[in-house]
Amino acid sequence: MITIERLSKRYDDAAVVDDVSMVVEPRTITTIVGTSGSGKSTLLRMVNRLVEPSSGRVLIDGEDTALERPHLLRRRIGYAIQGLGLFPHRTVAENIATVPRLLGWDGARVQARVAELLGVFGLEPATYARKYPHELSGGQQQRVGVARALAAGPNLLLMDEPFGALDPILRAKAQDDLLDIQRRFDTTIIVVTHDIDEAFKLGHRVAVMRAGRVLQHDHPARLITHPADPFVSQLIGTGERSLRLLSLLTAADAAQAGDAIEGPAVATTATLREVLAELVWRGAPAANVVDAGGTRVGNLSLHAILARGREAQ
Repeated sequence: MITIERLSKRYDDAAVVDDVSMVVEPRTITTIVGTSGSGKSTLLRMVNRLVEPSSGRVLIDGEDTALERPHLLRRRIGYAIQGLGLFPHRTVAENIATVPRLLGWDGARVQARVAELLGVFGLEPATYARKYPHELSGGQQQRVGVARALAAGPNLLLMDEPFGALDPILRAKAQDDLLDIQRRFDTTIIVVTHDIDEAFKLGHRVAVMRAGRVLQHDHPARLITHPADPFVSQLIGTGERSLRLLSLLTAADAAQAGDAIEGPAVATTATLREVLAELVWRGAPAANVVDAGGTRVGNLSLHAILARGREAQ
C-alpha cells in the first residue's frame, strides 16, 4: 500500500505539487491524469525520491521512504518512462538484467529471470536476448522497458507516460499487455498519463490533477457519475453522451463469458447505466448477469461498461 500524506513540492514560491494526500491500494492500478504542468509527473517521482518533497511524506507498507537511502529505495521500485530509457550499448538481456545485477543476483538466476520475462512479453529469448535496442520496433522496445522495470520482482511499478511515443494500435496492445502483467504478477502500479481514455482503461482508480492538486481520486465510474469539480467534468468531456448510450444498451448486450464471480446479480434486461449505478453503489468491480429464470449468462465489469460508453465519443 502506498500512502501519500500532504505531499508538496515547491520551487521558490511556486507549488508544483500542493498538499496532496491519497492512498494507492495494493495489487491495483492507479492512473494519474491531468494536463501538462498539472504536477502529475512530479508527484510520481516523489514516490521513488527522484524528486525530494518540500513537505509531507510517502509511506510504502507503513514505512516512511525518507528513512531509506534513495538508491536502495529505487532498486525495489520498478520505473518505466516515455522513451523507455533503454541503454543503447547494452543488449536486451543486459538491459533487463540491470537491477538484478545491482542487487547481486548470481548469473544463473539472472539468466532465468531474463528468459522468463522475455517469454512473458512474447519475445523469444533465442531471437531477442542478444539484440540491441535499435534493432527492435517501438512496441518491442516498450515491452523490454517494462520487463526491465519488473526484473527484480518489485511490488510497486511507476510508469510515466510509458506509451506516449507509440502509435494508436501499438498503444492499445501495450495497454492490454500491462493489464495482463498486473494480473499475473499482482503488482501495484501507478501510471501517469495525459489521456483520459487510457486512464479509464487502465485504472482501478483514477486521480485527476490540476495546478498541483488532486481534484478527485476515485473509481472511473464515479468520475463519470459524480465528478467532484467542473474541471473533472470538462476532462471527461462527452460523458453525457456516454451515459445516454448506456441507457439504451442492456446487460445482455455486453455480458461476457466467464466463471461466476463475487459480486451482485443483475438482470439481462437491466440497462448498462443501471448496472453501472449498482456497481458504484456496492463498490463492486463486476456483476453476474442472470436471465429471467435465474440462470447465469455471463459477467459484466466496470471496464466493459465504460468501454461501451466510450463508443459514443
